[in-house]
Amino acid sequence: MNLLESHRDHTEQTDDRSITGWDGDAAAFVSAAPRLFAIGLRVLQDVGEAEDVVQETWLRWARADRSVVISPPAFLALTTTRLAINVAQSARRRRETSAGPWLPEPTDLSAGPETAAERREAVDTAIRLLLERLTPAERAVYLLRIAFDYPYRQISEILHLGEDHARQLLRRARDHLAIERRRQVSTTAHRRLVRTFVAAAQSGDLAGLEELLAADVAR
Repeated sequence: MNLLESHRDHTEQTDDRSITGWDGDAAAFVSAAPRLFAIGLRVLQDVGEAEDVVQETWLRWARADRSVVISPPAFLALTTTRLAINVAQSARRRRETSAGPWLPEPTDLSAGPETAAERREAVDTAIRLLLERLTPAERAVYLLRIAFDYPYRQISEILHLGEDHARQLLRRARDHLAIERRRQVSTTAHRRLVRTFVAAAQSGDLAGLEELLAADVAR
């Protein structure tokens, strides 16, 4: 198991007694791992984030003074729950400062002229932010996942990326949207992406958007 392999070198440097003790502690984690993953998934609703939380729980368990832990399963479950809640709260704060709230629901773009104009301006601003702060791959995953709710499997097929890589790109995109960094934005690229995004949202035909995003990633 990968979580355990990272500590192999450490245990090989200890005496037989400490190795035996550590094996027992590792076994306690392994037996609890399915429950820990279920806790993370229930809180976060994201497989990749749940796996990350379980990984962090393992690291906390490895560093903990396990001699004072009365109930390893309870300790591990509590640690996982706290970590998952922290991730959820952090993600919520990032969304409040990211482009997510600025990207209207696709069906909303068919509203009246004044409302549509306001939303077009919001999309224009949001797309500029995505171009300034995200790499092409991060931007593609973010738009497909957040704006159009594509499953990771479909995103990976369109962009020729692994599903795990796509999840990582979404997490990086959220992180990068929350910090102040700027890239120079091509006016032509900005207008093209806004036009393609709005057309996809209005028509429901996302083939053009998929093609544009995949081409940007491939460059």
